[in-house]
Amino acid sequence: MKTVSLALRNLTRNKRRNAILAVAIAFGFFVVTAIDGLTSGMVGNLENQITQLVGGNVVVQGLEWLPPETEGGKAKLVNIVRDRDYVKNIVDELGVKYEYYSCFTMSNGTAIFNGKKSMLQLYGRDLTEKHLQDSFQFVSGGVDLNVENGLIISDKIAESLNLQVGDEIIYSTYTVYGQNTFADMTITGILKSNSFLSSMQAYADIEDVNTITEMPEGGYSMFSIYLRDNDQQTKAANMIEARIREDENVNPEIHVTSRALAMKTNPTNIGKGIEKQVDVKKPENEWKGVKYGVETLYDEIPQIKTVLNVVHIITTVILIVILLIVMVGVSNTYRMVLYERIREIGTMRSLGMTGKDTRKVFTNEAVILCIIGALAGLIFAVIVMTIVHFIPINNDSLSFFLQKGHFTFKVSFVSVVLQYLILIALTTLAVRGSAKQAASMNPAEALRTVK
Repeated sequence: MKTVSLALRNLTRNKRRNAILAVAIAFGFFVVTAIDGLTSGMVGNLENQITQLVGGNVVVQGLEWLPPETEGGKAKLVNIVRDRDYVKNIVDELGVKYEYYSCFTMSNGTAIFNGKKSMLQLYGRDLTEKHLQDSFQFVSGGVDLNVENGLIISDKIAESLNLQVGDEIIYSTYTVYGQNTFADMTITGILKSNSFLSSMQAYADIEDVNTITEMPEGGYSMFSIYLRDNDQQTKAANMIEARIREDENVNPEIHVTSRALAMKTNPTNIGKGIEKQVDVKKPENEWKGVKYGVETLYDEIPQIKTVLNVVHIITTVILIVILLIVMVGVSNTYRMVLYERIREIGTMRSLGMTGKDTRKVFTNEAVILCIIGALAGLIFAVIVMTIVHFIPINNDSLSFFLQKGHFTFKVSFVSVVLQYLILIALTTLAVRGSAKQAASMNPAEALRTVK
């Protein structure tokens, strides 16, 4: 405590020089924190948009194999989960921690109005789900469950087709078995789209979409789970797959794909490996009943996790480079400090201070200065990031990386702690020479030194 007290006192002796050093350290920490927060936030927003698109970060879909209708024809793969409660019961039984889950039926088709056409990705969802309603930003209209075949579209589609709430369109699509079909749908709401992905999306009640696509009663296309912790995706998917495999062993109508096999065949893209296991072109893939495929967001888009890791590596390298530059200044400064305090060091050593304590005074002084500077940089970064977050951004090219038209920043506590540890380690190394030289001084020679 005495060495810390002396270090704090020494910091107040040459305020201008110490302030300049602290500002340099604060600037470096500010730059790194802001870059790390911005890039992590942008990648996180992209991940969230894709997660919203598929309804979750763990997806279970049911696939049925249909034999060729004619000799020499091709087998079909039909996306149907007939038992709406089966996967949900498994997830609850396993105690998977999720924010919400959703059953939905997906349909790709074309909206036709007054001779104009636009592609649609139609999602049949339970429109009463709170998290889904919270994600909607209506420009006009809203959810109206009293309208049969009610349709919610984006403002981009509404603009391209010149649609308003109450207009009726013809929706051209395919049934789950591949036959072309049409349906009249009424616009009940128009959403603000924040990206190209969301501009293609449209929503309708799941039962209406099931009727249009001839989905069996009670069925759906996919069961999606939005986990509380993104890092638990792989663990949750493996647990669900293992539980379904238990049923596979006793029920010939239930099957499940293998994530372990997919990892062996396609280690860089598990999603592609799983697709190979349900490829109807391969005769060995024939099955009866339903085959469940369990995938995570990172399985389908492994680049997201790679980008996040690269971002943290790059920001850490930038931090080290900036700090190395600053540490050169710290090292030179404390060589000067050592020269200025030679007689003072001699006096303290004569009064009984050990060489070890002398070294601690120098080291503690530099470390405290760097921690104060880094803390100031962190606080300044948080203030700047908060201000930037409230600035609206109207740029379609950046829309993938925005959250409702705003930049978001994601600062990891682990990253900040790691950066502080790197700072302390580099600071200790920077003043090590000066501190060691001070500790090894002969008190008598130091007192006789004339500056």
